[in-house]
Amino acid sequence: MKGEHTLNHDQKYPLSKLNLTIENLAQAVFIVNRHAKTATNPKFLYKLKQESLKKLIQEGKAKKVGLHFSENPRNSQQQSDVLVECGSYTFHIPPIKSDFHELPHLGKLDGRVRNPKATLSLSFAKALLQTYTGITEIENPVSISKKNQRPYQKPIFKKLGERYS
Repeated sequence: MKGEHTLNHDQKYPLSKLNLTIENLAQAVFIVNRHAKTATNPKFLYKLKQESLKKLIQEGKAKKVGLHFSENPRNSQQQSDVLVECGSYTFHIPPIKSDFHELPHLGKLDGRVRNPKATLSLSFAKALLQTYTGITEIENPVSISKKNQRPYQKPIFKKLGERYS
């Protein structure tokens, strides 16, 4: 239906196309990324960041600048991340094979470069990026450890000398 705006369960105001500016999207990616670093289950937040940046790059609203040595390489190996510029923000994403041939290597990350402050709430940032990418979070996924557990059974106590069958 034209002209209608949808509300997520945690929103007070509708998300319209007007909210999807490069600066708002970049700010939303920044908020989601910052919360993902300390989240107990960061998978969805990182996926939202990754897919949002991928779409921004495809649409020409963000660009890959170059490669940086990773701050936290896996297995003590040297690793590089792609530096992406979007609005007045910069982010790192994992490289694809072609990035090593097409992008300049910028060496070590300059720790003095910081992103500007962002004022969006996490719920609004998630809703904005979910609207932009079309990705939705699966509500309350059953954890693997709970799935494999047997239901609790009360212990059965026998009198001294009786056998358990």
